[in-house]
Amino acid sequence: MKLMSLSSIFVAATLVGCASNLVAQASAQGVRTESCKATSEAEIASLFDRWNRSLQTGDPHKVVANYAERSILLPTVSNKPRLTPAEKEDYFHHFLEDRPSGKIDLRFVELDCNTAVDAGLYTFTFAKTGATVSGRYSYTYRWNGSEWLITSHHSSAMPEKK
Repeated sequence: MKLMSLSSIFVAATLVGCASNLVAQASAQGVRTESCKATSEAEIASLFDRWNRSLQTGDPHKVVANYAERSILLPTVSNKPRLTPAEKEDYFHHFLEDRPSGKIDLRFVELDCNTAVDAGLYTFTFAKTGATVSGRYSYTYRWNGSEWLITSHHSSAMPEKK
């Protein structure tokens, strides 16, 4: 019985040592080891609400704060992809002039380790003009260790008119 206990301890210690060694080797070789942020569809859905609230401020800088430093915006009403924070601010400076507010009409959320995708259909109402525009969207988010940020945002008008 004592021999079996000592044997079990030896096996367990060996396994722990091997696992530690693999992590050390992975780190030394530049292999990324990360822990995954626990999340939910509701948390990812709330990120659109955060973005939409930043639109309501009318401040392009606050909207751009939702985007990772390395990210892309493929906007609805511009042919130019926006890669830098300055390019995104320039886009939102013009987009915010008509005081937009978005509403999700259909949503699909996919969760992964420290990334998530929120895609579907949304409608914007512009308070200044009363106009509405329906579109398709996709947001890709990445957890940076302290918050979820947008790494890609694609938006396009619906191709068919009602």
